[in-house]
Amino acid sequence: MELSIIMPCLNEAETLATCIAMAKRGLADADVEGEIIVADNGSTDGSQRIAEELGARVVPVAEKGYGCALRGGVEAARGRYILMGDADASYDFGEAKRFVEKLRAGNDLVMGCRLPAGGGTIMPGAMPWKNRWLGNPVLSFIGRLFYKTPVRDFHCGLRGITREAYEHMKLVTTGMEFASEMVMKASLATMRIAEVPITLHKDGRSRPPHLRPWRDGWRHLRFMLLYAPRWLFLVPGLLLAGAGALAAALIYADPVSMGHVQFDAGTLAVACGALIVGAQLVAFACFTKTFAIAEGLLPPDEKFARIFQWFSLEKGLIVGLFVLLGGAGLLAWAVFLWQQAGFGAMPYAQNLRRIIAATTLIVLGLQIIGSSFFMSVLGLKTTSRKPPQP
Repeated sequence: MELSIIMPCLNEAETLATCIAMAKRGLADADVEGEIIVADNGSTDGSQRIAEELGARVVPVAEKGYGCALRGGVEAARGRYILMGDADASYDFGEAKRFVEKLRAGNDLVMGCRLPAGGGTIMPGAMPWKNRWLGNPVLSFIGRLFYKTPVRDFHCGLRGITREAYEHMKLVTTGMEFASEMVMKASLATMRIAEVPITLHKDGRSRPPHLRPWRDGWRHLRFMLLYAPRWLFLVPGLLLAGAGALAAALIYADPVSMGHVQFDAGTLAVACGALIVGAQLVAFACFTKTFAIAEGLLPPDEKFARIFQWFSLEKGLIVGLFVLLGGAGLLAWAVFLWQQAGFGAMPYAQNLRRIIAATTLIVLGLQIIGSSFFMSVLGLKTTSRKPPQP
């Protein structure tokens, strides 16, 4: 069997017959041996009976969620290729031929594109304005930026994939994030990805859709960030630490004036705070990357592997100790100057600058030492551990 068409279903009695008819037409036009699977997620409106009467195979999926329904359908599928799409009549399964052609040409994932920029068409009333002009363009742009994917329409629900590629991805999400996870993992694994323009129709349901734009949009964004430690932690951390270090270096010796504005000890405290937070974010990026690669959530990264091979606990401890001793020495110098003044009043801003700088170095030194130990723990071999089952 070459093609399995899978429709996740939760109370889609109004539109299911239309979708199955389109799927049959798509199989005939593509001239493939195929099957139609309705992955039922607990419908109570008779959707199962409609599917069976029309010749589709019903696969009950007890665990709730869009991702759960699709995973259950794929696991039961027998086709070499899989085409999945919503059962609300918004997607035309009759367009299956173009997906099959792209998959036969060697692509691992073939995404539909609803957006006019990619040749797609959105029929009047088919997509709410906040999805069309805000949610989908923003999330798709973030997806392309974070994962270097060619996909213009990151969250199109009509998509085809080879069984081999699907099994390689090891998708684990249960909800709407399933759509993002598939594109992200395909991109991270450098799979061949193609797009075909499609038409999005207004769905045929009289009830509200299961999708909740703001809630599900945030879930997609959150998931995309969690799988991109470079953009979630590393880039903000480097920017924050770099800006903080530069500002602190300029202000430490003497106040800096720009017009009528003077930057003194207070600004130094803010700059040092930015440096500390930025350094911690960079450490978080390393922690997350190491853990994600070890657990198979992210593919191996050669550049990161070279850095990790160069890094050792001893090197981290030496650097951290030097920074810590530098801060302790500066703090001792401030106490000495205070002692020279008889532990009495001193020029406030001048001494405060020393104390702020000393405290910052002490905190950074302790951060480096603690992070070095934690990185070494994360880097321990875990071959005896089995990866968590989805």
